[in-house]
Amino acid sequence: MFSWRAEVRPGVWAAFTNAAAGNLALHVGDDPDAVRTRREALEHAAGLGSGHFRFMNQVHGNDVAVVAGPAGPEAGPAPTADAMVSAGEPLAVMVADCVPVVLVGEHRGDTSAAPVLGVVHAGRPGLAAGVVPAAVERMRALGATGISAWIGPSICGKCYEVPEGMRADVAAIVPATWFTTSQGTPGLDLPAGVRSQLEAAGVAVEYSGGCTREDTGLFSYRRNNHTGRFAGLVWTAPDRAGA
Repeated sequence: MFSWRAEVRPGVWAAFTNAAAGNLALHVGDDPDAVRTRREALEHAAGLGSGHFRFMNQVHGNDVAVVAGPAGPEAGPAPTADAMVSAGEPLAVMVADCVPVVLVGEHRGDTSAAPVLGVVHAGRPGLAAGVVPAAVERMRALGATGISAWIGPSICGKCYEVPEGMRADVAAIVPATWFTTSQGTPGLDLPAGVRSQLEAAGVAVEYSGGCTREDTGLFSYRRNNHTGRFAGLVWTAPDRAGA
């Protein structure tokens, strides 16, 4: 179910699912009831108890939603955004080649408080629009300090071929994305771009996953454009969430 999972801080967990967890997205033509059942199984595997992951409607922009209060019918519709931050509420981001980023920071001046959590959907447009530093800035506005990041699996620069003009346009904004594919054609290295923005923001990168197109155990839109979505997750243990 997980391609990677770890307790990244005491009582704080991060993970990235794989194809064995099934499609977790409601927008790719899958049976909605089946998707919800998979999400419930994921929450059980994560040990959330009665808690739920908060998902978002991702649109390749740079808006950051602040999540307050637990998920559930009373929480209302999912926010339309490409990043979410919370004071301990479990969060999820969905991808199938774009870069999923998980962020964790301690609450400034109160180590007993719930940590500040964040997730980011960094596709090519969102990366160029600055969604990664926008999420870090919003976390700090909530009092986060000592923020670290975990970069999940995504398409690598060797596999992400783009037109020459697109490479030039994105690299003019995020120079670290400039790349040449394994075929010698223009490419973009989105994970390198994400890492460069995190480092520029003073965020330590603790983990970086592999390539979705090369790993058949993950969903990849470039490998199959009729595919599902896997998730990047961050959550606290139930006792830590109530701290």
